[in-house]
Amino acid sequence: MIEDIVKVVVLSLIEGITEFLPISSTGHLVVGTSLLNFDVAGSVFEIFIQIGAVLAVMLYYRQTLRSHARRVRSAPAIRRFWLLVALGSIPAALTGYVFGLQIEALLFTPQVVAVSLILGGFVFLLVERKLPDLQLDSEQFATIADISWRQAMVVGLVQVLALIPGVSRSGSSIIGGMLAGMNRRLATEFSFFLAMPLLGGATLYKLLASLDDLDKSQLFLLFLGATLSAVVAWQAIDWLIKYIARSSFVVFGYYRIVAGLVILFATHAGWLT
Repeated sequence: MIEDIVKVVVLSLIEGITEFLPISSTGHLVVGTSLLNFDVAGSVFEIFIQIGAVLAVMLYYRQTLRSHARRVRSAPAIRRFWLLVALGSIPAALTGYVFGLQIEALLFTPQVVAVSLILGGFVFLLVERKLPDLQLDSEQFATIADISWRQAMVVGLVQVLALIPGVSRSGSSIIGGMLAGMNRRLATEFSFFLAMPLLGGATLYKLLASLDDLDKSQLFLLFLGATLSAVVAWQAIDWLIKYIARSSFVVFGYYRIVAGLVILFATHAGWLT
């Protein structure tokens, strides 16, 4: 039991830290579960720690969500914003619904995670180097009211790539936003809002489909994982918002490349399967 609790804590910390940072929570969990040989509750555990992450972002923006809920009928700008969120979520949601099982069967391996991390790292470095600093740091497109339909669609289409483990949902949506002309903060916050329906809907769908696999004897581990994931994800969101106010995403690019190379080495050495 103690060993299982330790593994739950480690994987919950991984989920909480990586879900909203542009370094791929799915990729890190694929590697983490392989290293720890973790099979308690199977896929249900990953669902519960994702629930924790979804709750964290909703609680972090709870004041905005309450304000939007009160004013949605009288404020066209709010209705427009949530239509943009829906538009940005549809491509990945439809692709995941149609091809999700095939993607998991073929691509959920440490090798794919490693290659995705490395390629994504180079993309971050290239985008940060090539896009004008004025565009990334200016006040243009600085609020959610400034997001255009074209920008939301670009983000949504790029986000489809996140179905590949190691790409990162937050990373792909942030890059999509930056390429579409958003500054770093707006691209990041729009990514957080996209997580609510997209990650929340996918998690709820998986939970309902996995209810038969739910073992009541493991509820303690499941709720422990969800709670830890939520607390850590909250801190990660808050840290990232403050970080991007003064820094670029270059450090995440380098991290991804190094992490990918380490995973490739570990796989070649037989430490990962």
